[in-house]
Amino acid sequence: MIPIATPGPGGTSLLIAAFTATSAVCVTGLTLVDTATYWTPFGQVIILLLIQIGGFGIMTFASVLGLAVIRKMSLRSRMTAAAEVKSFGLEDVRGLVLGVVRISLIVEFIVAVLLTLRFSTGYGEPLGRAVWLGVFHSVSSFNNAGFALFSDNLISYATDPFICLPIAAAVILGGLGFPVIMQLRKHLRNPLKWSMNTRIVLVGTTTLLVAGTVYITGVEWNNPGTLGPLDWPSKLLVGFFQSVQTRTAGFNSLDIGAMDSASLLGMDVLMLIGGGPAGTAGGIKITTFAVLFFILLTEIRGEVAVNVFGKRLSRAVHRQAITIVLLAVAVITISTVALMLITDLGLDELLFEVISAFGTVGLSTGITASLPPAGQVILMLLMFIGRLGPMGFASALALRERPIAYEFPKERPIIG
Repeated sequence: MIPIATPGPGGTSLLIAAFTATSAVCVTGLTLVDTATYWTPFGQVIILLLIQIGGFGIMTFASVLGLAVIRKMSLRSRMTAAAEVKSFGLEDVRGLVLGVVRISLIVEFIVAVLLTLRFSTGYGEPLGRAVWLGVFHSVSSFNNAGFALFSDNLISYATDPFICLPIAAAVILGGLGFPVIMQLRKHLRNPLKWSMNTRIVLVGTTTLLVAGTVYITGVEWNNPGTLGPLDWPSKLLVGFFQSVQTRTAGFNSLDIGAMDSASLLGMDVLMLIGGGPAGTAGGIKITTFAVLFFILLTEIRGEVAVNVFGKRLSRAVHRQAITIVLLAVAVITISTVALMLITDLGLDELLFEVISAFGTVGLSTGITASLPPAGQVILMLLMFIGRLGPMGFASALALRERPIAYEFPKERPIIG
């Protein structure tokens, strides 16, 4: 809010400052103002630092919570879990935190160099400006934040693979999650040593990226406001890039407001699922969605135990996944209804905005700034709940598990 953060006199309002800070710390990317012009370089540096702190904090907090869950288990369960994740020791929190920082900085540095070279040699940006653009977008992409230093986000670079692909790669890596990255670093060439978590995240990420690319590209192929004017290689690039960003990053290389309603609905689903646990992505997480999918598959097959990649899922995991999804649906429904009551906007736009905030995605059809202050506060709360809520609640469910010395007799209601 201090005057040096904005070009005009007097600084900015509390709501704009709080909304921007919340969006940056929760690595979302929703904004009320144009990041490129509304904030001075000082203000942009503050946003960058908040994104970096938010990314570090989220990955570290999620990983430490995972260790807390493991320590609350029995010794046998703790040893099994430690062998499963093949990461750090149960007490090596310091090593875990340093690992998060090290991986983050290495990925951000490589992507920043690639983007700097492209902005400098391909677009004639002065070296200082090119370095700043490279660093800012590298940090924003790896942390799945979606903040950009261009008024049209990345629409001007939609057909440039040397800009879009490094950013997409950083988004994917950040969304995999720290445990997956660490395990791939140790056992990349030995898939037999991958944990169930790593297998689910990798298979789920690949499946959703391909499905999202095919769906978005197919629906928008002839849309004159999005992919229609482009040649087919550019359509594939933009479709892939937007599929990646829908997985909670928030950059956009096409006009979201001009997309077909069917595309928005499909993106709602992708945004809700999100990325891997203990990473910078949001949503209910791929693992949660995968657990529900395998439960469904088990019921259809008429089997008793839920088996995933040759291992049996604990029944406690079933309950946790169902609880998280139902709570997420409840939060999204209540928030959407609240926005419908205080605005005249349609369901498509409001539902998209709510899921984008809850999933810490940052994509918008352009209605964020036009919402009344109460609506903007709702989005702020959704960003905070979406960032910490599912992760903290899932850990709380695991930590509060307690044995019961008795059981009630069984009885089955009629389902369906």
